[in-house]
Amino acid sequence: MHLTRFTDLGLRTLMLLSSGESEDRRITTRTIASGANASEHHVAKAVSKLSELGMVHARRGRVGGLVLTEAGRTASIGWLVRELEGDREVIECGGESPCPLIAACRLRRVLADAKEAFYRELDRYTVTDLTADTRLPIVLQLTTEGNLR
Repeated sequence: MHLTRFTDLGLRTLMLLSSGESEDRRITTRTIASGANASEHHVAKAVSKLSELGMVHARRGRVGGLVLTEAGRTASIGWLVRELEGDREVIECGGESPCPLIAACRLRRVLADAKEAFYRELDRYTVTDLTADTRLPIVLQLTTEGNLR
């Protein structure tokens, strides 16, 4: 299973916000884009979806920034990935050129079961679980100005 860059940026955003909370840092879309080597536009789209889901609160203006909500701390990673990815098939059996084996194929069911097993495993973890151990180095270090380096 391959996650989209959109989901990747959404998860990175939540993890960065969670890890930055303990140091009371102001984190912005620009900060995340810089650290994730992504365009600010792409990060803004992910932040918009996270905000819509109630995972982050975005404040505009000079003292603005992103704040992780309680829902963002406690939502399962599996639920987040489902919401960010959408409910797509692992492979496309139909479409313009449908597979000739579709009537008797068992692969589609096996792959659907595997996808659900993937999500069930991710359901065991929250963003807080992924960032709670302060002994682990944070990959994206924040400078004193709140920027990533």
